[in-house]
Amino acid sequence: MAGLRLCVPISGRGSNLGALIAACADPQFPARIELVISNKASAAGLALAERAGIPTRVFDHRAYSKRSDFDREMTRVMEDMQIELICLAGFMRLLSDEFCDHWRDRMINIHPSLLPSFKGLDVQQAAIDAGVRFSGCTVHYVRKEMDTGPIVVQAAVPVRTADTAETLAQRILVEEHKIYPQAVRLIAEGQVHIRGERAILIDHKMPANALINPLPNG
Repeated sequence: MAGLRLCVPISGRGSNLGALIAACADPQFPARIELVISNKASAAGLALAERAGIPTRVFDHRAYSKRSDFDREMTRVMEDMQIELICLAGFMRLLSDEFCDHWRDRMINIHPSLLPSFKGLDVQQAAIDAGVRFSGCTVHYVRKEMDTGPIVVQAAVPVRTADTAETLAQRILVEEHKIYPQAVRLIAEGQVHIRGERAILIDHKMPANALINPLPNG
């Protein structure tokens, strides 16, 4: 099956890109990665794409005098390739308002916290410092304001007493690799509808039980 045409922008190792590549390797998965782009030629994730036979492009942001010019060039290339959904995966560049508006409801991101809590960077340490009992990750549609937009899928991860930012991040990353392909599948299958600033899901299952941390005695 042809599937939804994806572009995955990265800046680093491409951990979530790898999860999406693995998902798309299934002939029944309803999406295909048509292009991987990066603002860094040294990004390790580019090699993942090349090994999978996926076209790559590097847009060195330092070569553009304005952020909007950088974004317009990316848009031009993606439109030429008929990209239908952008899946940001560790793309460490702020996107212009023009870019976000152009790709509104056609661009998603994965963030390592339970949004709307803990936006921005260093979120695992922020969660530990706040004393929350759960952290996690969120796949959401992108808006002009950082780390906002309709939420598609979330995974909750308990925060343990002995956790460091690194150990918590490692456990969250495992869940990121599960929910990013899940979110793409939901979108590709037409199960996600945007109403205002909510993503409404159809034909899906919800957990029946609440989670408690720490577990009750007995």
